[in-house]
Amino acid sequence: MNPELLDFFLLRDSSIRTVVLGSILLGVGSAAIGCFALLRKRALVGDAVAHAVLPGVALAFMIVGTKDPLALMIGAIVTGWFSMVSMDYIVRKSRIREDAAIGLTLSVFFGLGILLLTHIQHSGSANQTGLDKFLFGQAASLLTKDVVIFGSVSLLLLLIILFSFKELKLISFDPDFTKAIGFPARFLELLMTTLLVLAVVVGIQAVGVVLMAAMLITPAAAARYWTERLGVMILLSSLFGIVSGYGGAFISYLEPKMPTGPWIVVVASLTFFFSLLVAPGRGVIARALRRRQNVRVTLAENILKTMHRIGEVDGNLQGERSLKEIQEYRMIPLATLRRGLARLVSDRYVQERVGDRWSLTPEGIARGARITRLHRLWEVYLTEYVRIAPDHVHDDAESIEHVLTPELERELEGLLNRPESDPHQQVIPYR
Repeated sequence: MNPELLDFFLLRDSSIRTVVLGSILLGVGSAAIGCFALLRKRALVGDAVAHAVLPGVALAFMIVGTKDPLALMIGAIVTGWFSMVSMDYIVRKSRIREDAAIGLTLSVFFGLGILLLTHIQHSGSANQTGLDKFLFGQAASLLTKDVVIFGSVSLLLLLIILFSFKELKLISFDPDFTKAIGFPARFLELLMTTLLVLAVVVGIQAVGVVLMAAMLITPAAAARYWTERLGVMILLSSLFGIVSGYGGAFISYLEPKMPTGPWIVVVASLTFFFSLLVAPGRGVIARALRRRQNVRVTLAENILKTMHRIGEVDGNLQGERSLKEIQEYRMIPLATLRRGLARLVSDRYVQERVGDRWSLTPEGIARGARITRLHRLWEVYLTEYVRIAPDHVHDDAESIEHVLTPELERELEGLLNRPESDPHQQVIPYR
C-alpha cells in the first residue's frame, strides 16, 4: 500500500488526525440530532440556525478580539438559540406560518452577520484573517483544541439524547399526546432546540454555515430509508455521519486543492442517493419491484376471476376457454393476457389445452373463487354500511379485492353475516 495512504488510515500525522477526528465528531453529533429535526418536519430550521450563528461568531470576535474557539462557540450558541426562540415566538404570536418565519429569521440574522463581518474586515484588526471561513468552513484549519471542544459538545449531545430518548421520541411523533399525559412539552421543545443549536455550532468551522444544514438532515434522511425504528435510525445516521466525515477528509487528503467541508457534504449526499436507490424497504428499486409484483398479481387474479366467472355462467368451472372468450368478459390486451396465462400455468393455477385453449386447475378454481368472493363481499359492505348505490360499487371492489387479507376477509364475513349474494344478486362462493 502507498505509504501516504497508510499514514492516513493509521492517523500517524497529527494534522491528519485532527482533521479526521474533527470531521467524524461533526458527523456523529449533527446526524444524531438531525433525526429528530427530520421527524418533526423541521429540516429547514437547521438551515436557519446555521445562518443565524454567523452574527454570534462576529460579535464574540468583536468582544474578545481573538478567534478563540470557545468564545466563538458561545457567541454562536447565543444567537443560534435566540433565532430558534424568535421563530417559535413569531409562529405562536402571529399569523405568519413556520416556513415564512424561518425565511424571515434566516435572512435577518444572516444579513446581520454579513454586516458585522464586513465591519470587522474594515476595522484593520490583525486577528480577523480567516474569520470569513465560517461561511464555507475550513476543516483543514482545525486545531487540537477545536477537536477537544467538538468532541466535548458531541459527547454532551449523545448523552442528552441517550438519557432523554423516550421523551424526545414522544415529542417528535406526537407533541399533543406528550402534553396530554403530563410531560413538560415546552421544556422538551426547548431542549431539542438547544441540542439542534449545539449540533450546528459544532459543525460550522468544518463545513460552514452554508453547508451545515446538509450535515444535519442528509445522514438522517439516508438512515430513514433503512429502518422504521428511531433507535436504529439514530445509529445508522451517526454511522453515515462518520462515513461522510472520514470520506470527505480522505478525498481532501488525496487532492489537497479540494476543500474538506464541501466533500464531507458530497459524501453524505452520495450515501443518501445510495439509500434512496437500494434500501430494501423504502428504496426506489425495492418499490419498483413491489409495484411490478403487484401488477403481476393483479393481472393473474383478474384472469382467474374472469375464468371463474365464465365457469359460473356456463356451470363448468373447469371448462376450456379460448383467448377470445376471456377477452369478451374482460378486455385484457392479447400480449398481456398470454403473459399472464403463461405465468398462471407455471404456478399451476391454469392448464394449457390443445388449440390455444385454457382451463382452471382445482387450485385455480379455489383462487378464482376467493377473488370473486372478496369482490362481492366488498360490494355488499359498500352498499350496506357506506350506503353507496349498487351500480357504483364495482370499481371500488375491483381495486380493493387484491389487497384484502384473510383476516379482513373473515371480519367481513362475520360483519355481514355471510351473505348469500351480492347487491347484483350474484351468488358469493364460500369455501
